[in-house]
Amino acid sequence: MLRELFEQNRSYRRFYEDRTIKTEVLEGLLANARIANSAGNKQPLKYIISNNRKINEDIFSTLSWAAYFKDWNGPERGERPAAYIIMLGDKTISNNYMADPGLAMAYILLSAVEKGLGGCIIATVDKRKLREILNIDESFEILYVIALGVPREKVVLEEVGEDGDIKYYRDENHIHYVPKRSLQEIIAGKYLEG
Repeated sequence: MLRELFEQNRSYRRFYEDRTIKTEVLEGLLANARIANSAGNKQPLKYIISNNRKINEDIFSTLSWAAYFKDWNGPERGERPAAYIIMLGDKTISNNYMADPGLAMAYILLSAVEKGLGGCIIATVDKRKLREILNIDESFEILYVIALGVPREKVVLEEVGEDGDIKYYRDENHIHYVPKRSLQEIIAGKYLEG
């Protein structure tokens, strides 16, 4: 069951925009992120949540989508995220966030999948513009934006081919394929008993 959840936790970039995500659901995702491991237990991460359509449009304007899809500017109207979580680093607590963002985002996205949602972590953000739109204090570093919604696309995992190409792609039916390296390829060494 856990493996199934991991496999469903993909980067979804197209959503049913009209299927809203309630505030309680967004807060529930953050309640799970709050208990994630934290380096030195500093807990420097803070969040801004939005399920407001007007604010979501403004947030969307600051994002770049899918680097491997050169001719795609992101989801069309009707396919855009229903909600966003903006992850911030509180510089009054720490200037080094270590592994905290990755752990918290994994908790958030796995929790989202469990609720029938999907998401995409976006690092390519016009942070200056986003800071202005959301009036984010300078004491916070903008780390990531997590786009959320009910997925409108199918994402399929496959083994990396003989050519070694790891670039994700879409076929003529708009099915999104994500090549993954084999278990044998990612194990760099073994020191085993018996």
